[in-house]
Amino acid sequence: MLGKRIWLLVVAAALTLVGAPTASAATSLPCDIYAAGGTPCVAAHSTTRALYTAYNGPLYQVRRASDSHTASIGVLTRGGYADAAAQDSFCANTSCVITVLYDQSGHGNDLAYQGPGGAGGHDTPAAAARESLTAGGHKVYSLYINPGNSYWRNGSSTGVPKGSAPEGEYMVTSGTHVNHGCCFDYGNSETDRRADGAGAMDAINFSTSCWFGGCTGAGPWVQADLEYGLFPGGSSKWNPNQRAFTDRYVTAMLKNNGTTRFALKGSSAQAGAPTTLWDGALPHGYNPMRKQGAIVLGSGGDCCAQNTNLSQGTFYEGAMVSGYPSDATDNAVQASIVAAGYR
Repeated sequence: MLGKRIWLLVVAAALTLVGAPTASAATSLPCDIYAAGGTPCVAAHSTTRALYTAYNGPLYQVRRASDSHTASIGVLTRGGYADAAAQDSFCANTSCVITVLYDQSGHGNDLAYQGPGGAGGHDTPAAAARESLTAGGHKVYSLYINPGNSYWRNGSSTGVPKGSAPEGEYMVTSGTHVNHGCCFDYGNSETDRRADGAGAMDAINFSTSCWFGGCTGAGPWVQADLEYGLFPGGSSKWNPNQRAFTDRYVTAMLKNNGTTRFALKGSSAQAGAPTTLWDGALPHGYNPMRKQGAIVLGSGGDCCAQNTNLSQGTFYEGAMVSGYPSDATDNAVQASIVAAGYR
């Protein structure tokens, strides 16, 4: 009980520092918190809930197999959870895939699947009903990505940070549906979908991939895909502060000031504060960063215009922000995720 009381005090302090209400983490959603901290969301995606208290639009689009018709799945209430019943009704007696994740930030950074009829390329959309769960006591669906499924958007002209501009990202994922295939990423990537050199990417990776070798344990780990490697810390050497996150629901965070410093954090998405895995210098050759401003979900940066994706993972929610979020903001976002009640 003492530990829980201390965590609640930390949450209240964090919410106060970023200007959010202290009564409950649920009173502010992640992108409200980021905005209050001076690092507004430039892309916000989720199949489970709104990421702004004022959001009342669509979360994602499904396409059914029987007639190829599509439907947008929204929220039950403003700032609330996904309307899974609408998906169930639309997809009754057939199957559906998720074709688009809508951007809640207002920047228009919707993610379409990488394949014919989507964002182009050789991948396919993920099945829409592969995993159901509850969030806030409501039935919702995840974006359950298997090898060959991925999503993409060229956000270089719609607010996504480029070059050495500072950036932060988070996603809620799962430690029970992972592999070592390249690469289950969410974040900043190349606009040409080719490996364009060190610093061309700035994306969270969550996988069991031990890119440079020498890893301790079997993962999965929160790492940074900065192109030409998945970095567990500030170099290609194994970071001894890394740890595996095998929880069903995991919060993964990455922030990068673009010139000298980046940080990796992880936690259960059901309880606790973020654990800092790395907070220090960028790897040699990655200062400054050379971000291009595309957004990738479920694959690496050189996928999938000419090839297909080998990774698997689960995506529930995530956002990309302009600027370098404070630790207080990170703590408050994690508190909001815990309050979402993933079960």
